[in-house]
Amino acid sequence: MCDEHTADDNEHYLAAMSRRQFGVMTGAAGLAMLLPVPADAKPISGRDVSIKTPDGQADAYFVAPATGTHPGVLVWPDIMGLRPAFRQMADRLAQSGYAVLVVNQFYRSTKAPFLGPGESYDQPAIRARIAPFRDALTPEATVRDAKSFTAFLDAQPQVDRKRGLATTGYCMGGPMVIRTAAAVSGRIRAGATFHGGGFVTDTPDSPHRLIPALKGSYLIAIAANDDARAPTEKDVLRAAFATAKRPAEIEVYPQTMHGWCPPDSKVYNPVQADRAWGRMLALFATALA
Repeated sequence: MCDEHTADDNEHYLAAMSRRQFGVMTGAAGLAMLLPVPADAKPISGRDVSIKTPDGQADAYFVAPATGTHPGVLVWPDIMGLRPAFRQMADRLAQSGYAVLVVNQFYRSTKAPFLGPGESYDQPAIRARIAPFRDALTPEATVRDAKSFTAFLDAQPQVDRKRGLATTGYCMGGPMVIRTAAAVSGRIRAGATFHGGGFVTDTPDSPHRLIPALKGSYLIAIAANDDARAPTEKDVLRAAFATAKRPAEIEVYPQTMHGWCPPDSKVYNPVQADRAWGRMLALFATALA
């Protein structure tokens, strides 16, 4: 889970790299915004949208292939919210044949994007700014949002309602995938989380306790340093999915740091990010067929 400890982990990781290694990685991150385009990429059309929820108007980005109907995917961003990197990731997913909604999960508090050039979660002042946004996004609020966002997807003419929906989440969005899939179990047929955390808590509504309510299949891609900090979480998740008889691919991705998937991350790992992306596409191809 993204917090001050994870931010410190990532800073120590970057500090331990040689100057040459850091320069190579920084150069790669600069090029990373040019994400790979699928070999059979479909022409796409995207637009900014506003979605009415019980708590207000949520700003979001919706993109889909320019023609036809396709399975819908709800994307929960990481703690730095809806921004150009997530728009590009949504475009890439749409090019593979999905109607994608990526949301500003902090709409109760701010419009997106809410970070300026050079600002990131590893800065204490930025963490302090985001903390109230995060506090407003309670589990109950997440469920209300999930129902509104999936209803929006189902109302779009580009979405094939005869097929299931999927949801993905990054960082804090990981548990939100589980809450969404439990709250809208009649529609969600696949879920994928990347460097998520907080799946296992001692609260009655801990995400792992919701797994029996899920349908479909799941991918849980775990960062190596997250696993080092919570080494038993994956085991609890595997046991919960097995007990519920829900298929789940749960894997720790070696040599990855929390936040390795978004292309604007300081610890972006293009090789492992692309592998996780490929596993997600394989899951969707089967679960949303």
